[in-house]
Amino acid sequence: MSSGEDKQSMITSPVGQQYSLNNNSLNSNNKWVRLNVGGSIFMTTRSTLCRDPKSFLYRLCDEDPSLGSDKDESGAYLIDRDPTYFGPILNFLRHGKLIINKDLSEEGVLEEAEFYNITDLIKICKQRISESKQKSDLEKHVYRVIQCGTEELTQMVSTMSDGWKFEQLIPIPNGFSSGVEFLCVVSRAFTNSIKMFDENSDRAKMIQQKASRM
Repeated sequence: MSSGEDKQSMITSPVGQQYSLNNNSLNSNNKWVRLNVGGSIFMTTRSTLCRDPKSFLYRLCDEDPSLGSDKDESGAYLIDRDPTYFGPILNFLRHGKLIINKDLSEEGVLEEAEFYNITDLIKICKQRISESKQKSDLEKHVYRVIQCGTEELTQMVSTMSDGWKFEQLIPIPNGFSSGVEFLCVVSRAFTNSIKMFDENSDRAKMIQQKASRM
């Protein structure tokens, strides 16, 4: 066997690991496909890339002449897209599940899914984005108004916890003593979709409005 036939190809994965594959195994029945996505090499099978017959990747494997795809010196298909977001795309084609690292966004995956025209993944991304938006829209805040003097205010600032934060501090006239008093408006996130605001929060808003007119 000649040295050319024994030649091994060194492949760098997206995480920087190197492994070798015999050239003969790459070409055997055209099972394996190399993709150069934004400078990163991905290895996968034709059956994986052909999961969606309407997708760009299916047409690429089918060597659709309308794509006019170029290859690099190693024979890998050149795709000018973000390799970071190609990982979730490829894994979805492998096992049908959308798994996204915490540093990636669903909007970014949707953008790539639309480019590659992967129908099922587009639907899943849009559904997740819609659910996230609905969850965000449901998040409201509970308000409380606390009347206190200067000393009490200082103590309250140092001990406030449990997600409460200051919204507004309103000085109020005090005709009975020389000390200064305040209305302190505080709030915290409240995500109960059934009971968005309670009676106390409505009263807090009323007190705040009255105090602002003093």
